[in-house]
Amino acid sequence: MTHTNTTAKTRSAAVDNVNVEISKAGINTIGIASGLIGCWAVACLVSGMIASGGPVTLVLNYVSAVIG
Repeated sequence: MTHTNTTAKTRSAAVDNVNVEISKAGINTIGIASGLIGCWAVACLVSGMIASGGPVTLVLNYVSAVIG
């Protein structure tokens, strides 16, 4: 009887550890993806500022594009 309880507790702990590790991997994957997306956004803003001639011109061009 004691052996069965010990085996069940060990298996339950192993399943919990696997679930925790899967959750950690998912969180790390989402964190890396969001970091890459943020870097891409900054690169796009910088290239837009370079192409338009500066941050003020970029905003003016954006406003004129939205207004028409």
